[in-house]
Amino acid sequence: MFLKHTKWALLWALLILILCGIPGRDIPHISFLELLSFDKFVHASIFFVLMLLTVRGFILQTTFKQLNQSPKTIAFIICVAYGGLMEIMQGTLFIERSADIFDFIANSFGCTMAIIMYNWMEKKFLVKIIK
Repeated sequence: MFLKHTKWALLWALLILILCGIPGRDIPHISFLELLSFDKFVHASIFFVLMLLTVRGFILQTTFKQLNQSPKTIAFIICVAYGGLMEIMQGTLFIERSADIFDFIANSFGCTMAIIMYNWMEKKFLVKIIK
């Protein structure tokens, strides 16, 4: 039951791994008024989605009861740690890539925004939105 409900989060995490492994020369540099690079927006967005998929999977799965009790907290810790791992891998393993603390901050920001949106929707509709 665990893999049945978390498969989308796992596939999304695999997609993140593939995207982070693309050589740096193949990625265009786009920025908005030289203040916010498109790269940071992409990092925040993909980790926003990863966070929502992970929370959904943890809520729906029935194999591990601890994940049902505090899915948002556990998913947040896992997603932020995964974002940090991706940055470390970019700095050490991937060709023509470098670790960037601001990418890690963008990853964490995306996770935080997903939790805030989830909590807001949960309160507004007074139900678990993902079940």
